Amino acid sequence: MPKAPTPTSPEAQPAAQTAMPESYELALQELEQLLAQLESGQLPLDQLLTHYQRGASLLTFCRDRLSAVENQIKVLDDGVLKPWNGA
Repeated sequence: MPKAPTPTSPEAQPAAQTAMPESYELALQELEQLLAQLESGQLPLDQLLTHYQRGASLLTFCRDRLSAVENQIKVLDDGVLKPWNGA
């Protein structure tokens, strides 16, 4: 028997009422879980919309966090974003 969503799960709350995660990493993890559920093709139509809206919110959150970090790096590097070679 399927488990009913808990009051704190994203499925149980509208996307606009669900708080953002505390960190970029948690947001990314939730976004990956939502994407897997969306791609599974097993969600009812109303949950598809809710998951899509939550995913869009999480994506905006992640982009904003990355942009903020990039701006901090620019400040530290005297206004020039230097390429990172990963080494």
